[in-house]
Amino acid sequence: MKTNKASSRLYPIIRAAAAAAVLPVLFIYIMIAKPDYALMNALGHVVVPVAQVVGDVVTWPFRVIANAFDGIMQISVLRAENQELRARLDAALIDKNLCDVAIADNKKLENELNLVKAQPYDAIIADVIHDNSTMGHNTFIINRGQNDGVIADMVVATTDMMLAGVVIDSANNFARVRALTDSDTNIAVRIAGTDVYGFMTGNGSKHPTLGFFSNPNFQPVAGVKLVTSNISGVLPAGLMVGEMQDDTDVNVVKHNQISRVMVLKFNTPQNEYR
Repeated sequence: MKTNKASSRLYPIIRAAAAAAVLPVLFIYIMIAKPDYALMNALGHVVVPVAQVVGDVVTWPFRVIANAFDGIMQISVLRAENQELRARLDAALIDKNLCDVAIADNKKLENELNLVKAQPYDAIIADVIHDNSTMGHNTFIINRGQNDGVIADMVVATTDMMLAGVVIDSANNFARVRALTDSDTNIAVRIAGTDVYGFMTGNGSKHPTLGFFSNPNFQPVAGVKLVTSNISGVLPAGLMVGEMQDDTDVNVVKHNQISRVMVLKFNTPQNEYR
């Protein structure tokens, strides 16, 4: 029973396909053997749409393959364009990074130039290239020397004008600086905002000590700020030295924590900066 039903469904489909195949043949036969134009015109309205449908069915696999091939070609073109755009983007990013570095360097140089111009002293910018701590002696090396005008006894400060040390000796292209924590350091200082003077002495540790006050009644406490006094004529007056940590120890710039400094040229006590 099921077989008869399947056959009854297939039969109309086969008949329709046969008719669709015969119609174009019949149309061609009439055109050649018996050219009846009225009949041809009537058949044209039937044969042409049927032939178009049949043609679409027959050519469908080829059109699918052609469309797939076109899609593959387009994907290949897009991939090539994507690779080219990525290469251009990478090159643009490299150029941007180079520009950013150049801008940063120019800004840094401009800031340093403005910093030097703003000082009441002639200043030479230098980089710290080495630091040394041994046997209580704390020193560091800068990359400026006699060729740049750096000589012994010149004062070295950080870029924010904190006292960092004094030049001990210099060669053509570098100089050695004694740090504030060096055991040979002995600096005349003044308690900021007062007329009390004293001496700060290095001892090779992290914190120099302060003592010998001009006012014996003065009692130092934590937070008191110290500046250079220039009593001895070795240092310019008014440079920030550090801050009292307690009644004896002073917090100062650590020589192993600075990377860029200024070497200051200043007048002797006859033309002292105050």
